[in-house]
Amino acid sequence: MRERGERTGVLLTGVGKRYDIVSAFGEHAFTIAADPNPLAPARYAADLAVVPPRIDDPGYIPFLEHLVAEHDVRAVVPLTDLDIEALAAAGDRLPSFVPPADIARATFDKYETHERLLALGLPSPPTVLPGEDPPSYPVMVKPRRGSGARSIHPAADRAEMEFFVGYVKEPVMVQRLMGGAEFSIDLLCDLEGRCLNAIPRTMIESRGGESIKGTVIFDEELIDLGRVVGEALGVRGPCTVQAFRDPEIGIGITDVNTRFGGAFPAPMYAARPGRTYPELIVRMSRGETVQPHVGDFAHGHTFTRYFWQLELDPQLRPTGRDIVADGPRRPR
Repeated sequence: MRERGERTGVLLTGVGKRYDIVSAFGEHAFTIAADPNPLAPARYAADLAVVPPRIDDPGYIPFLEHLVAEHDVRAVVPLTDLDIEALAAAGDRLPSFVPPADIARATFDKYETHERLLALGLPSPPTVLPGEDPPSYPVMVKPRRGSGARSIHPAADRAEMEFFVGYVKEPVMVQRLMGGAEFSIDLLCDLEGRCLNAIPRTMIESRGGESIKGTVIFDEELIDLGRVVGEALGVRGPCTVQAFRDPEIGIGITDVNTRFGGAFPAPMYAARPGRTYPELIVRMSRGETVQPHVGDFAHGHTFTRYFWQLELDPQLRPTGRDIVADGPRRPR
């Protein structure tokens, strides 16, 4: 474990396999990774790894409070959807980079997200609940609280829609199947809800709901859409907005995740020096004021992601070995 020294403490929850995010924060902070799974790879990128209670355990927030006090943590950043609402509800008890509790609750439910977007005058595709008739077909049957593209099914007509509504064993909604290109916008807001930057990217390929290939683009309409969504919702911290440009109805927002997106490398590569999102969060956690710089980023580069791994000994400690000498081969 690296020495703490004068580095700011950052607690990252639900780290899972997000080795990239934990490593990026480690360049600027003393990182604590909280994940109940001892095989969560990202635990091993942190300076300190801890096993918290389950998120639905009444001891979960007190456990995090103890970590914050013990290690002088200045920022708590969730890397999964599951505890955003719990962190928001904790309020000032934790220095969390999450939206207000009502927004955290609404954005965890995709139908509530749809209704909230419409109430704010923001574009969301036609969406109904089971038992209501959609205005047109084809549609998507989607879990209201799904993630990772779990149990999402296209339906060409009423019969297929009704089948999938019964087939999916959790509450669902029915949304227009959007055509056209799909985009994501990775944005960051400060603790007052001001958007600091919004970086759009194409969605070339996704697996399990996570983008593995994409290109950062400069698109003024999408940049402004990200800024407006972040500020209208009062986002505090990272957020990813997913949208389509449908040839018939235009822009439609299909998802809002108030956390880092799966394609975290895209905004990292795009950010100007000193303005990566982890570095800005650390700076804000120290009390610095960061000025908005929406639209100021590098663009045109493409990322393509791949898998790597760690070997653990019988005590689940990293051996430091790899399957090839000196780690993965450098690009040629």
